[in-house]
Amino acid sequence: MSKPENLTIVAELNETDQELLTTDVLSFLCKLVEEFQPKLSSLLELRHQKQSAIDAGKLPDFLQETSAIRKDKSWKIAQIPSDLRDRRVEITGPVDSKMIINALNSGAKAFMACFEDATSPTWRNLMDGQNALLKANLKTLTYTALDSGKEYQLNENTAVLIVRPRGLHLPEKHLLLGGNPIPACLFDFAIYAYHNHKARTQNGSGLYFYLPKLESYQEARWWDEVFSFCESYLDLKKGTIKATVLIETLPAVFEMEEILYELKDHIVGMNCGRWDYIFSYIKTLKNYPDRVLPDRQQVSMDKPFLNAYSRLLIHTCHKRGAIAMGGMSAFIPSKDPKTAKLVLDKVRSDKELEASNGHDGTWVAHPGLVDLAMEVFNRYIKTDNENQLCILRNDDPPITAADLLEPCEGERSESGMRVNIRVALHYLSAWLEGKGCVPIYGLMEDAATCEIARVSIWQMIKHKVRLDSGVEVSPEVFRQYLSEEAEVVRKEVGNSHWDTGKYGKAVELLDHITTNEELIDFLTIPAYQYL
Repeated sequence: MSKPENLTIVAELNETDQELLTTDVLSFLCKLVEEFQPKLSSLLELRHQKQSAIDAGKLPDFLQETSAIRKDKSWKIAQIPSDLRDRRVEITGPVDSKMIINALNSGAKAFMACFEDATSPTWRNLMDGQNALLKANLKTLTYTALDSGKEYQLNENTAVLIVRPRGLHLPEKHLLLGGNPIPACLFDFAIYAYHNHKARTQNGSGLYFYLPKLESYQEARWWDEVFSFCESYLDLKKGTIKATVLIETLPAVFEMEEILYELKDHIVGMNCGRWDYIFSYIKTLKNYPDRVLPDRQQVSMDKPFLNAYSRLLIHTCHKRGAIAMGGMSAFIPSKDPKTAKLVLDKVRSDKELEASNGHDGTWVAHPGLVDLAMEVFNRYIKTDNENQLCILRNDDPPITAADLLEPCEGERSESGMRVNIRVALHYLSAWLEGKGCVPIYGLMEDAATCEIARVSIWQMIKHKVRLDSGVEVSPEVFRQYLSEEAEVVRKEVGNSHWDTGKYGKAVELLDHITTNEELIDFLTIPAYQYL
């Protein structure tokens, strides 16, 4: 393997890595970085400028500068490929071989293979994930369980594969161009696109992506330019690359039409990334004491600010011809009959709300919930239809900025805060060990849900929130609870697992990201330095 002179790889490469990181792939990647990293840096600076204005009292609102795009009724997105029109149930998860096989075989319409919130970005995870996705597209992926010897292989008919690269804000420290880390999103995108475009197009499909954590139409334009550059470089037909954008930041919900417009040749839909959206609501409005959310368990999609977000996404997508995906059900099936019924009832209620609102599909985190979610959406999407694009919600009252920013009532409890601490400790320890998607207390937790746990406590510290127990939250109170809940977690996992795991580092990291005077934008940035 040879590489561009100014590119340094700071990782130990095995034979498979070298087969993936060919001279041609690395040249393509470097051209992408040279072309698009400078503008990306400017876009990230624009994020900080906008946040500073919000911190100073300027609440988010729909943009005056782009009102003409919203008022123009004539434009729609480009035609949606046939294999992306029926999205009624999608499953998501990390990029390890077993998960990929189980998800593609699950009966879901699509599988989102996630390099972002569901994958801890160790070098081994990233490269093994790229190799597994390559084999999945070639239909050669297999897996043998080390403990049981059970063999896994792909069925003849599988879900449509969609890949989520990491967010714009994350670096890839293992590749340095000119001595600087390259954008992680371009690394994930370039390796996958280069190696898989032929297999995808030869099968009559395309390169399909989920784009996470966009905050503005300018960021959507950046991705559109990346896609166009890639199509030209790889000699692909325009529109071979298609994206679904996760509307999972508060700033983005005010720019959904503009995002569709900027990506109109490459976009097929949008998704209510609810967990990151809740995290972003807290983070964006961190300086506003009247916007402190209640316990995470109480912030469900029937809350006014979240229901408005869901309905606005449906209305916006459908009037422009785009798919409107619902959000994630984080529940996982239980072997206990009583608990299992409660889980299924909650999932069914959640999916009924989404389907009745007009969503075209939804997300689940476990294969055991695919059939239930499919049954709900099959009742709303009849056999002769593929989606609910006909539901325009034109008779709804206009959704205003006030609706999207409405404060959320509910209890802020000591028990809820303690649960947040335990969940964060379990998750951070697992993430530092290389696991990005972890079952904890009956829920499938990823980075987004851990983010909610820690920013919720940070905001309560900042505004000296008084809990139901009468205790006023402060750094000292948090550290007391952290010490006490760490002992609870130690008992749950056992001394041996605690001592050999990353729990000590998790305690240290959680303290840092929760009590830091300035809110740290993403926990994965400081946590990445521990990997």
